[in-house]
Amino acid sequence: HRPSMRTPTEMIVGLVLCPCGLLLTLTGTLAPSWRQVSLVPDQPMDVVWEQGIWDICRERQSTHDRLCGQADELGYFEQVPVRVAQGLMPSSLVVTLVGLVVATLGVRCWQPEPRHLVAGVAGLVLLLSGLMSLVPSSWYTQELWALPAPPGSTLSVGYSLVLSYLGSCLEILGGLALALSFHHCCKER
Repeated sequence: HRPSMRTPTEMIVGLVLCPCGLLLTLTGTLAPSWRQVSLVPDQPMDVVWEQGIWDICRERQSTHDRLCGQADELGYFEQVPVRVAQGLMPSSLVVTLVGLVVATLGVRCWQPEPRHLVAGVAGLVLLLSGLMSLVPSSWYTQELWALPAPPGSTLSVGYSLVLSYLGSCLEILGGLALALSFHHCCKER
């Protein structure tokens, strides 16, 4: 049996999707726009409050003046979905990095044959990291309108929440693709 010089498709798919998911999840974690609060009473019409899991920013849309580090007068950061996101999103990023390191050890780069078992384990780790970021994103979306906001204001989903969702889904798909490497382990036995 002569070794094939081609990297299996599932490994390529996993190694493309997971870093993309990592970048989206990182952006979603750090950027302060999980929720936008607009048309706030007693504020100019073009003022939008952007609430993330770490910061609250106030932006005047007409002049693009943006001021972050706003005071949390309504107890937004004390809410359970926000606290869970503050814990799980960074944890997910760390687990993703670990999974990518393990994946690079399993996927053939400097050896004649890939290590299917190692790549499969990396897939499971990356699947876990995707689920770890999907849970807070989903929970936050579920509670979006229940989180404290000034009465009479308009609430909408922010771009950071969308990026977190997309990143989670890419990590899950990439992890599943890499986990398909277990199939080769079974065939070899």
